[in-house]
Amino acid sequence: MSDGPVVSGVRPSAYEIPTDVPEADGTLEWDSTTLVLVEVDGAGRTGIGWTYAPSAAAVVVEDLLGPAVTGRCALDVEAAWSAMVRAVRNAGRPGLVGMALSAVDIALWDLAGRLLEQSLPELWGATPASVELYGSGGFTSYDHDRLDAQVAGWLEAGFDKVKIKIGESWGSRVERDLARTAQVRRLADESTSEPVEVFVDANGGYGRDQACEVGTRLDDLGVSWFEEPVSSDDHDGLDAVRSSVRADVAAGEYGSDLAYAVHLAPHVDCLQLDVTRCGGYTEWRRIAADPALAGTDLSGHCAPYLSLPVAAVTPRLRHVEYFHDHVRVERSLFDGWAEPHGGRLLAPSAPGHGLTVRARDAARHRVR
Repeated sequence: MSDGPVVSGVRPSAYEIPTDVPEADGTLEWDSTTLVLVEVDGAGRTGIGWTYAPSAAAVVVEDLLGPAVTGRCALDVEAAWSAMVRAVRNAGRPGLVGMALSAVDIALWDLAGRLLEQSLPELWGATPASVELYGSGGFTSYDHDRLDAQVAGWLEAGFDKVKIKIGESWGSRVERDLARTAQVRRLADESTSEPVEVFVDANGGYGRDQACEVGTRLDDLGVSWFEEPVSSDDHDGLDAVRSSVRADVAAGEYGSDLAYAVHLAPHVDCLQLDVTRCGGYTEWRRIAADPALAGTDLSGHCAPYLSLPVAAVTPRLRHVEYFHDHVRVERSLFDGWAEPHGGRLLAPSAPGHGLTVRARDAARHRVR
């Protein structure tokens, strides 16, 4: 127990938000996005965090993580994080459990900032930098016109990096993948005189040899970022693609801890971190500070507004993914977000991470 402010309650809930149109990438199709929200109470204040995970993550919060942090000092978030890691030993840290842990950790940091009336960068003793974004969406399910409209919107907003999905139907529609990439390249070249980088994400949809072959053809289209050309667990495959293409090879979005990041880093040009999966702000900061990763560039995966405070104080950060689905969700359920300017965002100066839930808007999507 603590003599200072303590965590008095942990309240999970889940929400399912329909996509604007059905979406797909190389290996999955979906028509809704589920968000698990965690509200942590202490000393008359409430901090919030969330993850994009099945609603079962709320059960993990309720049964394992909430009891582990309730009654602990609300200002000693790292100690609470360690208690949560111990509490989930037998449940297993990766995947759903790691997502739930991330949401609670984020909520705890938000609560601490609110109690101390400090933004998270201030609380961490750092001066935030503006964060570069890249537009992300371009789902394989989009037709020509929808893809054009989405990319044009990013370009008009000042983004100079845009990403689309490829690897359609587990790599069985390579010619369409390449045609869609060429479409984006042409649109970028015709829309602005400024250089625009084209990124692609196969979501592990290609086999090793196929990814190398496709990658060389993507090089001809000027693609500079090839994300998950093969499964992120296929380290030899990532090495093979890196040796075959000029584009940077990226992966890491499924990582749940520092050990995962250290093992993957030698096999990519840029390591992706997802704050809603990797262990929250606490583990993101541990990864960014670890000496074994001192030469590794980092990029924030998805959840752009939630990633912003920690991304803004991260050394070697390239950018954060401004992912279409999560932008829609975070703008519809929360207040405190800002419009990007010139493809960049500034971390909020409000206490905590600066975001608050719009309870009435969220309620109509609640499923748990």
